[in-house]
Amino acid sequence: MTTLGALAVDRDDLELRLVWPQWSAAHLDTEIAELATVPMERLTRQGGPGALPSGALVLLTGATSSKLRGRTACAMESLLRGMAQDGCRALAVQTTSPAPQPFPQTLRDVADETGIALLVTTASAQRWQHARSHLQQCRLAASEESAARLNALVAQLPSRLADPRAMQRMVDWLAQTLDAQVLVSRPPRALAASSDTAVQHLSWAVIRQSIGGQGVPAPGDLHVQLVPLAPTVAGNAVLAVGRPTALGESDMRLVRHTAKAVGLVDQAGHEFRARNDAARAALAAAVELLLAAEVDKARRVLAALVPGLLDSDDSDAARIYVVETARGHRQDAVDQCESVVDRRALVAADPYSESRLLVVQPVRPGPAPDDRLVRELTRLVGALGPNTRMGGSGAYPLGKLGDALREALTALRCARHRPDSVALSVQHADLVSLLPQNEAHAWALHLLRPLLHDRAHWPTLRDTLPTALAHPCTVAARRLALHRNTLARRVTKAGELLSADLSQVSNKVAVTLALEIATQRGALPDPPAAVGDAAPAPSLERLLCAPEVRAWGRTLLGAARADRRRLITTATAWLACNLHVEPAARALGVSHVTVRSHLRTLEGHLARDLTSLSGVRDLSFSLHVVTGRPLGTVVGEEAQAGV
Repeated sequence: MTTLGALAVDRDDLELRLVWPQWSAAHLDTEIAELATVPMERLTRQGGPGALPSGALVLLTGATSSKLRGRTACAMESLLRGMAQDGCRALAVQTTSPAPQPFPQTLRDVADETGIALLVTTASAQRWQHARSHLQQCRLAASEESAARLNALVAQLPSRLADPRAMQRMVDWLAQTLDAQVLVSRPPRALAASSDTAVQHLSWAVIRQSIGGQGVPAPGDLHVQLVPLAPTVAGNAVLAVGRPTALGESDMRLVRHTAKAVGLVDQAGHEFRARNDAARAALAAAVELLLAAEVDKARRVLAALVPGLLDSDDSDAARIYVVETARGHRQDAVDQCESVVDRRALVAADPYSESRLLVVQPVRPGPAPDDRLVRELTRLVGALGPNTRMGGSGAYPLGKLGDALREALTALRCARHRPDSVALSVQHADLVSLLPQNEAHAWALHLLRPLLHDRAHWPTLRDTLPTALAHPCTVAARRLALHRNTLARRVTKAGELLSADLSQVSNKVAVTLALEIATQRGALPDPPAAVGDAAPAPSLERLLCAPEVRAWGRTLLGAARADRRRLITTATAWLACNLHVEPAARALGVSHVTVRSHLRTLEGHLARDLTSLSGVRDLSFSLHVVTGRPLGTVVGEEAQAGV
């Protein structure tokens, strides 16, 4: 848009001269939007032209004298006050022979009061008519430029207001458009800056404003404008713009529009993060409810957050995947995992570890499992870098997801030894599902028969034994919320009923396997009146002769048998010594360090945790079916030797 300085200095044909205030830079930079002509005769006779266009230069024509006195001066004073109300910029008087100072002191005082510049011109009306056309063309060009700028500003708005990069893009665009330095700040920190120098050059102005230091001159020749972001969550956020030349009115309009858009983006980001954090907290609470076997409560929480994900008609089981990443990078892993999962599973940060996150995948009924999600998660683990690994569980009923988590954590330990940093229990079929079901059920009930017949102790033994046999006494007591002496008495009672030493690993494995088969990962009912006393039960060795089990054992031990180290020999000696490393080392004639190293390598090959009873069970049974290693004394089978 044309400025007053451009008309007074650049247009010699207009013979326009600023006489009050004399050559003020502030007035020379004033933008002129339009030219309005007022005849002197009309001003003196009718008292004024009425409403005038905003931003106009008013040209007073037909002055009879270069000296403005008396009635003419009074009429001009009224004109100046009316111009101020209408938002006009300057008043030019057309004369034939201008005096050095044609305006009396009273008019100059009113000009100072209203901020309107006073000028004189000796150009003809025809020249001013050309100037009017020029101003109209400039106004049209300015309107087109303003529309283009606003369109460009709208184009910078993100498709998602919560886009974390949106504010930076808008700041960079404004800096390029105005050839200026731009900073968005909410003390004490910058939210976005067009460059590092923008923070250095503009932060002083933000700090001065925050302590009430308005009107402080800029360092050097930098002109700085501060515009509050509106609306904002915090009221002291500002958009600061600085450049060597002052911003014109159209530039300031663009700055104000940008500040408003940036403020909306800032507010949307805060609200999105608040809602997202609340949703994530609710999802984490739902996952914790599932792990605590509070399935109905978890479903009520998830009904509004992820409708249909855990409907009781479609999903009664789930798998858990545990992803471990570098400390401090978990939130990025959560964000990417949520994108990969896309509402097909639950993603939550592990409340007990700052480096782990949990993925709970519902298992839908069907002839074949859907492994697309696990393939996508495996690719994500590779993309997240070498410090990321993942372990997964098999399918568990929703009420037993605590067990699924323990299995996934076991697999996570094994993932450290695998090339792709992923270990999934579903890579190998579960042993229980491969056993001949009817025969396995008969064997389990026969082994557990002494416990089932003891109605007084059965409920407590049923709930205690799986944990008591799988963990050291202190750990098991803590998990069961029992005193360790109480727990020891119950295990002793079970050993007496079974006539077995439950400190032997072979007996531990047999009893826990029988409990798992009989319950099928659910709770055993109260003991029946009779438990098939007449029907003979098969032996455990006979169950393990099934072709599916033998194939499972060969697959499980395939990598270990191909290893050049004597891993199989070490594992056999370790099991024979009831899981004691020192006796196994003496029997093998090696150091205990070698035995421990071989066992850690075995964990990687088997994807099993050999500190857990389930891992030891799979190792023991796979060694039996592949190498013929004896199972050892198995409780309840002394009377079945001939079966």
